[in-house]
Amino acid sequence: MTVIDPDTRADWAAEADAADEAEEMPLSLRLSIADTLTLGNATCGFMAVYFTTTGILIPHLTGSDETGMARHSAATAVILMLCAAVFDLFDGLVARKLRSSPMGAELDNLSDLISFGLAPAYFVLVYGMVTHDAHQRVSAVAAIVVLLAVVLRLARFSCVTMKDGMFQGMPSPFGALTVVSIVLLELPFIPTLLAIIGTAWLMVSRVEYPKPRGVLAVAMLSWIVGAMGLLAAWAFDAPGGQLLLQTGCALQVVLGAVIPLFATARRVNTFRDNRRVSREARAAQLP
Repeated sequence: MTVIDPDTRADWAAEADAADEAEEMPLSLRLSIADTLTLGNATCGFMAVYFTTTGILIPHLTGSDETGMARHSAATAVILMLCAAVFDLFDGLVARKLRSSPMGAELDNLSDLISFGLAPAYFVLVYGMVTHDAHQRVSAVAAIVVLLAVVLRLARFSCVTMKDGMFQGMPSPFGALTVVSIVLLELPFIPTLLAIIGTAWLMVSRVEYPKPRGVLAVAMLSWIVGAMGLLAAWAFDAPGGQLLLQTGCALQVVLGAVIPLFATARRVNTFRDNRRVSREARAAQLP
């Protein structure tokens, strides 16, 4: 006759139950629809790096007839970054409407780091290697500055609580598109370098930017679709495609510079209004 110790039996049963629970995927590891869109964001960022390498850098290193920033590959890489921005826009909207998994915020930050940190920084690095009047080592420093700015911006976003509807610092998708627009403008090297560093500074600054919601989200989506059309026209050498692309890139850079001015003016006006209200309240309290 076999005798089973009740304590031993209880331990064995607990281990068996734990093993059964481990076989089931916990809720924290189940992807939601928003998480799938976030992974699409990361995929677009990686493919942007791929096209920048295979279509621009490798032909340059191997002495191909096509020199400089190859049109088709550069346009494809930037279009993929724009697609990543679309995924980033919609994953937030879907997460607010539907269920979002507990790891959604971490996935979003990691995907943004690839698409809006690594991809544009690598684009700047390759620009410094293939453009005749650029300095490779200085461009590498500028690329590192862009990457670190996005890293710091995303880390701060996870730690700092802002008032609803506002970002602190230029959002990383907007910053990435501004950086590649500066490169595509094909300005002299020094102005290009200063503009890229200025954009990186805006990403880690305390300037407030509105979140793309409602009408602003529709406007941003329309702008992205229009930018894709401009890039396609430029890539296929359509009549006026070069001028249209430079106009779109210039407008992107102007928006990046003007929005902080509006935000600063609004904060100054708010500060003045608060001081005026305080003075009126003190005056009302006097006998």
